[in-house]
Amino acid sequence: MTDQPKATGRVLLIYTGGTIGMGRNRQTGALEPLDFNHLIASMPELAAIPVETVVHQFPQPIDSSDMKPQLWARIVQIIADHYEQYDGFVILHGTDTMAFTASALSFMLENLTKPVILTGSQLPINQLRTDGRENLITSIEIAAARHPDGRPRVPEVCIYFSGKLLRGNRATKINSEGFNAFDTFNLPHLADAGVNITYHDELILHPDYSRPMRPHFAMDTGVIVFTLFPGIEEDTVRHLLATPRLRGIVMRTYGSGNAPQQPWLMEALSEATAQGITIINITQCAAGPVAMARYSGGYLLQNAGVISGYDGTVECAVAKLMHLMGHTTDTALIRAQMSRALCGEITVG
Repeated sequence: MTDQPKATGRVLLIYTGGTIGMGRNRQTGALEPLDFNHLIASMPELAAIPVETVVHQFPQPIDSSDMKPQLWARIVQIIADHYEQYDGFVILHGTDTMAFTASALSFMLENLTKPVILTGSQLPINQLRTDGRENLITSIEIAAARHPDGRPRVPEVCIYFSGKLLRGNRATKINSEGFNAFDTFNLPHLADAGVNITYHDELILHPDYSRPMRPHFAMDTGVIVFTLFPGIEEDTVRHLLATPRLRGIVMRTYGSGNAPQQPWLMEALSEATAQGITIINITQCAAGPVAMARYSGGYLLQNAGVISGYDGTVECAVAKLMHLMGHTTDTALIRAQMSRALCGEITVG
């Protein structure tokens, strides 16, 4: 028997910053943050949604380029403090680092049983052609949606953008100008919004409602991302591997997880893994998984102690490493957890 969250008829809207809440300065022409409560008051459409929307605004709106783990922890604390009072949560966030934040929150909110929907816009919400109004309204609808038996419709961290509901830890920003700013190349959409919202229930996570949501706050930022390229030099790689406090590496490789078959590279990676540095292999391709046993370049990486990132994204691999490293110094445990799907972030097998 499960203990499903009771409906409250309320959604908490957390405004962190981003283009959606900006206005144009008449003197300079530059975009700058506005009071989001005033913008909400100018949207009569919200009154048509059968749910009360309450706004929680960051004291100082954050440009998403300035997002960092301490601010992720602040978001998690807000959700944890208000978890029982709301049916779901909508986080308004700048698009540049939204996929990083969505990935991080998916791990920081363990056994999430309510929707947490991140959204934003490519144009400010008070501009004539904005995509922000539809993104905001549909995100609120999804955050409040329930099955006929009362279960939340989407009890996981998601990104909603331009008619698509995406698993947050699978999403990547794909377009800096178009309204279709995000997609998940290795997982279908969780829902598609047109005239109606069509949920793909078979893809949506099913939490254990008998267990409470457990918030996590610790993150270790001793991670780097580096991309292999033709002509990469030994000095460059060894300099990166000598970074102080380094504990994790997301290595962007070729194709299905291949790397140059240079003895110095394999030696350097072997030395790093022997020192307890966890190295994750993520393909530079937009779609498709890492399969290191397919070619000799990938096979040599396996022998050097590099572990597969499967079909995960760079954003998710970074956030997952930070989360795991923030909670343990046991490298073997970190490697084991990186090879498991904790909340739908990779397809193993």
